[in-house]
Amino acid sequence: MIMANDVMNRNYDFFDPMNFFNEVGNLGRDMFSGDSSMKTDVVEHDKDYVVTAELPGFKKDDIHVDYHDETLRISGKTEVNQSAKDDDGRILRQERRSQNVARSFYLPGIDLKNVKATYADGILTLTLPKQTEVDGNHEISID
Repeated sequence: MIMANDVMNRNYDFFDPMNFFNEVGNLGRDMFSGDSSMKTDVVEHDKDYVVTAELPGFKKDDIHVDYHDETLRISGKTEVNQSAKDDDGRILRQERRSQNVARSFYLPGIDLKNVKATYADGILTLTLPKQTEVDGNHEISID
């Protein structure tokens, strides 16, 4: 019987009855706000930080990355035309929407001259080497 419970828990791990109302609240907030959150991983190594952010549907020019007061900020904005018709006829269903996203991460002691940023297939990857001296503010371009 214990094994069956383990299998059930493993397969139905997505439903947590103790977190139900929190998840419903998040669903409502995400559906009705123009903002949504980008999924992001931040990994610290001995010599650098690597930040990977999911930004599907964004163009490189829609994304802004900067570093100010030892804080990395990633933001993006996409616009989707919400008209009732397109060039070929009326739109029956439109699920895509305009969105704004922004995340900030405190990452002290970055070597700003050697930061690398790439964006491919909806994934922004930043490699931020560490240094002992802090340069201050710096804007980061995306390759």
